[in-house]
Amino acid sequence: MEGPRLAPKPESEWDDETRGLLARNAVGEGQVLNIFATLAHHPKLLKRWMVFGAHVLAKSTLPARDRELLILRAGWRCRSAYEWGQHVVIARRTGISDEEIARVALGADAAGWDPFDATLLRAADELHDDSTLSDATWDSLGDRYDDQQRLDVIFAVGQYQLVSMALNALRVERDDGIADDPIVPFPTRD
Repeated sequence: MEGPRLAPKPESEWDDETRGLLARNAVGEGQVLNIFATLAHHPKLLKRWMVFGAHVLAKSTLPARDRELLILRAGWRCRSAYEWGQHVVIARRTGISDEEIARVALGADAAGWDPFDATLLRAADELHDDSTLSDATWDSLGDRYDDQQRLDVIFAVGQYQLVSMALNALRVERDDGIADDPIVPFPTRD
């Protein structure tokens, strides 16, 4: 991958609203993630997208572990090294083991998944491949989830496919501290 198509916008060029928004979403020692600084080129888009992103990441009805399995699989299927790397870190915080993270790359049929985890990965794959869920997957999700949670599954995968698309198209570089190939070698683009 060559350098970014759209470099992160320097803080000196942010308007006051963007500065406040990104300060509230900084990590660690006030680090603004490259995705946010890149989207700062379009402050109105950034502001509105972050509301939806906050729902999916922090306010949805899904258990954090389930959400991260969906996000990891979406990032993997979209071949978004940035998304995968960021969410490996978050997945570990939710208790997902490195062995499970590596298995996400293999998909729902890999040995070792409990049936519901396999259903989550299958849902991410179906949404990625077909832009829908099979009746069997919808029903399997319903064995544990209510309608709001099933909606959150669809929108979590959709959100992270959109984000992965933007990250890939803009060639956003990984943030400091995120390994190049955490857990498993990441597939390269042809």
